[in-house]
Amino acid sequence: MAASVACAFFFDAEPLGEPGRHALDACALCSKPLARNSDIFMYKGDTPFCSEECRYEQMHHDAAYARQAAGSRRKQQQQRSGGRREGGTASVSAAKADVSVAGY
Repeated sequence: MAASVACAFFFDAEPLGEPGRHALDACALCSKPLARNSDIFMYKGDTPFCSEECRYEQMHHDAAYARQAAGSRRKQQQQRSGGRREGGTASVSAAKADVSVAGY
């Protein structure tokens, strides 16, 4: 009985800043309505998806966006440094140093 009360409370909670919209009403990717008696696939803590496929597609999209943003940042850094290779090598060495220290 206690589990069903907790579950009902979870579905009835409203996210802050969005009054009237329940957190788990629809898939974040395809907007398919989510049934209360079906599996909900979560991503990044609070983003619901109707299936593993929708969740995977969003994860794939986020990874591609992150790669694109990293490439854009790298190009901007190269333009600022005048295309010199030394700046990139120093940052890689610093990153390696941080990784080895973090392991201890």
